[in-house]
Amino acid sequence: MKKWVLSLALSASIIGLSACSNGGDSEVIVKSKAGDITKEELYTALKDRYGEQVLQELVYEKVLAKKYEVTNQELDEKIDKLKKDLGENFEMALAQYGYKDEEDLKRSFKIGMLQEKAAIKDIKVTDKEIKEYYDNLKPEIHARHILVEDEKTAKEVKQKLNEGAKFEELAKKYSKDPGSAEKGGDLGWFGTGVMVPEFEQAAYALKKNEISDIVKTEHGYHIIQLIDKKEKKPLEDMKKEIEYELKVSKLDGEKVQKVMEEELKEADVKIEDKDLKDALKSDQQ
Repeated sequence: MKKWVLSLALSASIIGLSACSNGGDSEVIVKSKAGDITKEELYTALKDRYGEQVLQELVYEKVLAKKYEVTNQELDEKIDKLKKDLGENFEMALAQYGYKDEEDLKRSFKIGMLQEKAAIKDIKVTDKEIKEYYDNLKPEIHARHILVEDEKTAKEVKQKLNEGAKFEELAKKYSKDPGSAEKGGDLGWFGTGVMVPEFEQAAYALKKNEISDIVKTEHGYHIIQLIDKKEKKPLEDMKKEIEYELKVSKLDGEKVQKVMEEELKEADVKIEDKDLKDALKSDQQ
């Protein structure tokens, strides 16, 4: 996730308690012999620790959603791609980065994409840039592999494949890749920039169902089989998507910050809570 996309892990907690701050809600939410804890105490603690961060998120979403749109389809596509990239590690990644569930992550993505759309509005790309990007674009491929630690074992596996052994069975028996071995070496669909260069080059050079020679990388010795390859769409069908990607690639944190300051100024945002009055200052972002 880009550095200017904000974490939303605690937003719901503070939003849900925000009404309590107005009336001094003394409703008890924890009882103990040592003393009770009220909603107001919890709200105050959350506000002190995370109030500025969450207020930023709420203001950004409110201001940007008035001018820019992020559709459910865009969000679903982003989540689906992340799920595909992370595979079985998706849920673990959510917990690691502090998201309580998929909806929490989706809201974070929404704010990040709103910021992107605001920041790229004045960025231009040329037809030449789009054509060059398209010419260098490779469609996703679906491959599987067998990873072993030494060349001797790799040659042994390769010989068995040449003699007609099933790739999936050899992957389960020999492969040292814990993420794919039990799935017969299946790596799923992936595009460029995902695998190490030697692996990517060898995989993309294969024809459908073809098995590679032994490929050495920093991880060990691989034998790769190409299962399928997607067709590259015509340029006209991809032009809008490519244009967006190129514009986003020209962004950096400084550019996004400058645009956000302009958006907040135009929206005439004023923070009435004195405790959070500095939440939107540049050094707080």
